[in-house]
Amino acid sequence: MRKEAAKREIKQERAARTRVEIMEAAITLFARRGILATTMAELAKAIRMTPGALYWHFPTKEDLLLAAIDELHERFLNEFKELAGEQRKLTARQQLEAFLERTQQFLRYHRQYGIFFGMVAAESADTNDRVAESIREKLGLYVEMAANIIRHGQNKTKEFRADVEAHVAAHAIIGGFLGSLMHQNLFRESVAYDPTYTALKALLVDGIVTR
Repeated sequence: MRKEAAKREIKQERAARTRVEIMEAAITLFARRGILATTMAELAKAIRMTPGALYWHFPTKEDLLLAAIDELHERFLNEFKELAGEQRKLTARQQLEAFLERTQQFLRYHRQYGIFFGMVAAESADTNDRVAESIREKLGLYVEMAANIIRHGQNKTKEFRADVEAHVAAHAIIGGFLGSLMHQNLFRESVAYDPTYTALKALLVDGIVTR
């Protein structure tokens, strides 16, 4: 009985690893080619898996996209676990700068994740309601994280301008990061990543600080 349980556990662990490997490959392929241009057959070939095995893990391309979005969302949130405990000690400006720096660092080491979100968001808005809603839900949470910091700086510490609408500014921040990543990727031969984001952070923060 114990052997059967052990075998079952090993099989489940192997299936979980395979699932993550499929999502990782899919994220890279979708980031390069987009949703419509990427087929499940091409993905199966890229990861040296039979189409039947791929469909066993993800019955449809939509299922794979939704799983990949959820996975990347969890990875992004993990970047902020340490910061969450330190936030009360920081000023609103320091909190916003820390949020931007963590986002910058995440995208620096995982460029394909940000490009994946940008590509999928752009395509799904007009082609797939379920995928678009999943993207909106996740990005909406990041927007709310930034908006809460801005509201704190407006209402509590008075560090940020009161005439800036926090929710709109937060959308500009998240959209600015994704848009700049896509833009910098296009001009990557002549425009470096870090200077681009350093300039973006300076504009975003200095633009809402009380003078």
